[in-house]
Amino acid sequence: MADSPVEQSCPSQLPWLVGGSQVFGLACVVLTGVWMGHYQGGYAWDGTAREFNIHPLCMVIGLVFLYGDALLVFRVFRNETKRVTKILHGVIHLFSLIITIVGLVAVFDYHAKNRFTDMYSLHSWCGMLNCVLFCIQWVMGLTVFLFPGGTPMLRKWYLPLHLFFGLTLFAFSIANCLLGIKEKLLFSIMSTYSKFPPEGVLANVLGLLLVVFGVLVGYIVTRKEFRRPRHPEEEALSMHFKTLTEGETPNTP
Repeated sequence: MADSPVEQSCPSQLPWLVGGSQVFGLACVVLTGVWMGHYQGGYAWDGTAREFNIHPLCMVIGLVFLYGDALLVFRVFRNETKRVTKILHGVIHLFSLIITIVGLVAVFDYHAKNRFTDMYSLHSWCGMLNCVLFCIQWVMGLTVFLFPGGTPMLRKWYLPLHLFFGLTLFAFSIANCLLGIKEKLLFSIMSTYSKFPPEGVLANVLGLLLVVFGVLVGYIVTRKEFRRPRHPEEEALSMHFKTLTEGETPNTP
């Protein structure tokens, strides 16, 4: 039996690009874990600097790696039904949101226990804005696209905004991670940073890997030939919606 048109439409380079993105994404998580675990003393929920170390690890996992994977869902799962793909997209974002909240709680609890000032740096301002917009984006996506309350007309109007802000927030997350890396290095090894200490080199490499991961995800998501093809039932729904809104009658063979 011949393959269906949907299965034949997957470009040959897409699996390699997706695989490469996962290698770089996992490398970002591993390097963050090594940095905080080896050079910064490890992890613990005890009010010490080890509690702060939970923050960067959670942010890289939640707002970068899982966020990026959620964006790739519609490119990777090309032969699943649209509803299944949307649910998976929302669930990955939910895990991303939960891990991000854990990271936020960790840094605020660490500051409170050590009587440090909150929300004074550019990194903290951008980070809080990033998290608030991410929450709004997730709730809006859940309400409009997954729950029955979103009408076809509303979904059609909101989809371009959802796509734009989703990719923008992903880029914003990576930019804010770079701010955080620079800030942490200045606090930790400011006196020796210019002498190329291993910790500084590792952190710089982490920053470059974050950028590469972001570029790969952005490239995959924005290429037209990588878009998920419509299934026959989706085409039927689209024609039905066009008939209702524009008064056109679908052509019959």
